[in-house]
Amino acid sequence: MTEPVLKVSNYNVDFWVDGTWYPAAIDMNYEVMPGKTLAIVGESGSGKSSSSMGLMGLLASNARTSGTVEVKGIDMLSASPNTVRKFRGKEVAYIFQEPMTALNPVYTIGFQIVETLRVHFPMGPVAAKARAVELLTLVDIPNPAESFDKYPHQLSGGQKQRAMIAVALACDPALLIADEPTTALDVTVQAEILDLMRELRTKLNSGILLITHDMGVVADMADEILVMKDGVTVEHDTADNIFNRPKHPYTQQLLAAVPKLGSAPSRTAISSENARPVLSLKDVTIEYPKRGRQPAFQAAKNISFEIYPGEILGLVGESGSGKTTIGRASIGLLPIKEGSIEVSGIDLSSGSSKALREARSHTGMVFQDPASSLNPRLPIGESIGEPLFLAKVAKGEELAHRIEDLLDQVELPRSYRNRYPHELSGGQRQRVGIARALALNPDILIADEPTSALDVSIQARFLDLLQELQESLKFACLFISHDIAVVEILAHRIAVMQHGRLVEVGDRDQILRSPKDPYTQMLLAAVPVPDPAQQKLRREARNAARS
Repeated sequence: MTEPVLKVSNYNVDFWVDGTWYPAAIDMNYEVMPGKTLAIVGESGSGKSSSSMGLMGLLASNARTSGTVEVKGIDMLSASPNTVRKFRGKEVAYIFQEPMTALNPVYTIGFQIVETLRVHFPMGPVAAKARAVELLTLVDIPNPAESFDKYPHQLSGGQKQRAMIAVALACDPALLIADEPTTALDVTVQAEILDLMRELRTKLNSGILLITHDMGVVADMADEILVMKDGVTVEHDTADNIFNRPKHPYTQQLLAAVPKLGSAPSRTAISSENARPVLSLKDVTIEYPKRGRQPAFQAAKNISFEIYPGEILGLVGESGSGKTTIGRASIGLLPIKEGSIEVSGIDLSSGSSKALREARSHTGMVFQDPASSLNPRLPIGESIGEPLFLAKVAKGEELAHRIEDLLDQVELPRSYRNRYPHELSGGQRQRVGIARALALNPDILIADEPTSALDVSIQARFLDLLQELQESLKFACLFISHDIAVVEILAHRIAVMQHGRLVEVGDRDQILRSPKDPYTQMLLAAVPVPDPAQQKLRREARNAARS
């Protein structure tokens, strides 16, 4: 009889905070069999990531674990540190939720893959480099041989995620713990990464523990699903039963909150007649200059579009297509080589610091990576209130009230204002970023993957909140996302980018129902749907079309 690659029994995780032990995972019991995938789903803060990191002793010093966690028959919780180190990377690989904080910023991507290989295998530097380039090719990193020498900050969010997946897959592990492995990936690359994980599972008979809030990914990958809420397992069953016959009310609520492509009601287009655009880009070209051996790179070319008051423009495309570059340039964080950008009538093209300061008082930005965009030394209340204080809008008691109101808006407890970023889950950190962006009631909000770290139920509430705020305050929004189902809910118009160019711009329904460009058609075909049977048919059709 086949033994499980991972067996978790009576497993608990607790954190020591302010003199009290707080439970993050309570009495968990499950197994991961070779060649099978178990998905753990639940709200942000439910204990998914904490419980999975505790399996291999990766939690902070204020955490404790109890129970048994057996990998290939050896209990990781009672094993010696030397034994655990030998298992990490080789037998058990971990794909972390936030690649920017998981990758070492002072070493190149290639060095980090080579290091993993040479620690566990007797390989020379030449063989290790060849294997590293092969892994970068497998995860679809552009120009793998050149990317080998790049540092993490030189890659897009999705490319960093792929690089981390390459590190995780380097030693062909028996167990892969994937914590939101596709969070920062667009749908086409996501489909390829899921195919890659599926091949690993088949080729090596590896087990996969998948932690995610993307129910489309769960439908595509999972054999079994474990549903968590507040640290407790509320339901554990086959993927078919969970999706089609959920028993627990929370599971039913979770599935009801999942956005489904094609189910959003129609949206009335915003009239641009006699209106002045809040954001206007005309023939914008953005180039990253030559650095050392790295040649100059044109990230965006001849980009032109306008966003009007009260309008949401969804910007979609592959990782590395230039979406985030456009968002950052629109708030003056990147210089432009050619063309012009205007924000609320203020021309950013001149590079004037006075114009830049004035334009930023009219804008808010939600960054893609909440962990690296928040100051780790500031309590989140200070991070949220900082824009108000610096703009001299509020101070003292009034500032404290405004911070509490903003925490209410993003559905975080007011008591969290004194917590630090590392004490929050990924989804909670993202909500802090959203609160900070809305602090100054901006004319335009640049939202770069604002829902990427949010579970589906929190995401649904956030989308409702954003729509309500946007309809009442009438701010414009550039909504950058790889989640096309979310873009469908929000956007009035959609712009599609590929390799730094706009390939298609149009009304939401026209782009999603009758796309003209072949790339847009491919993008829509790759969107996973939260239905195992339907997703299997879509995957087979996509693979047949590729072959």
